[in-house]
Amino acid sequence: MITIVGSLNMDLIVRVPRFPMPGEAIHGNDLQTACGGKGANQAYAVARMGHPACMIGCVGSDTFGEAMLANLRAVGVDTQGVIHRAGSASGTAMILVHDATGQNEIVVAAGANRTLTLADVHAAADRLIQADAVIAQLETSLAATEAAMAIARRAGRLSILNPAPFAPLDDALLEWCDYLIPNEAEASQLAGVEVRGLEGAAAAAQALRLRGARNVLVTLGENGVWVDAETWRGHVPAFPVAAVDTVAAGDTFIGAFATRLVEGAPVREAAQFGCAAAAIAVTRPGAQPSIPSRAEVESFLRAHSA
Repeated sequence: MITIVGSLNMDLIVRVPRFPMPGEAIHGNDLQTACGGKGANQAYAVARMGHPACMIGCVGSDTFGEAMLANLRAVGVDTQGVIHRAGSASGTAMILVHDATGQNEIVVAAGANRTLTLADVHAAADRLIQADAVIAQLETSLAATEAAMAIARRAGRLSILNPAPFAPLDDALLEWCDYLIPNEAEASQLAGVEVRGLEGAAAAAQALRLRGARNVLVTLGENGVWVDAETWRGHVPAFPVAAVDTVAAGDTFIGAFATRLVEGAPVREAAQFGCAAAAIAVTRPGAQPSIPSRAEVESFLRAHSA
């Protein structure tokens, strides 16, 4: 089992011909809704890869919350660790997707996600201790994230932190991380190193390992991922595809990567599997609706290794 401690958001999506300037109103396409949130996306991705997943987080007592939990249960995610927080709205994310490039701009209203407390995480300790791996992000309280990483490492479980959205992190937290997986912008801010291309990614990853993270993967979008691990160091390229929507690509990578890692795959192979899953995801709209099944990923890899 992989346990994910993190956020659940309902995504409110509008596709636009271009991103508006400050103070400008433009016309977009009709509003669409899709279940998202970095934590829920990663749990969904793990389940779609065929591995048992458990979600720990908070939703409001509203229709968005119920819809998000039903969506996770539909793919087999255990949601008993998700708390219904009365008096809070479920988290939402307002997303603009550029029609031509698939790139996005996102504003998150955390809602109930921010109410996940240190005590809530400790109350769910059994689900962390019994897991093969624990994944967390930064869309819930930092105290909750720190507690999840600490419980996992003290129990000898694999701890994976996706430091998104960016927040300053103490070295003490990085030392709890078996795997730290930032994107290029987050790596730049965390390491104080400008990440432009592989050279910058390598320098940032090395700096973050020196601060305490055991292994670092810097995701680079269409350029793949730079891996700086104890067992292998190098570049894993992305698979070239025509991107439609990049929402949840990073979350798909993390869920797929973590699944292969706990199955015993070498880090380079796990990263290639994650890149394949993310490549499929960006060819589809939405967050969780875009995440492929394991069979799709394996078929994609066979087709691209021929």
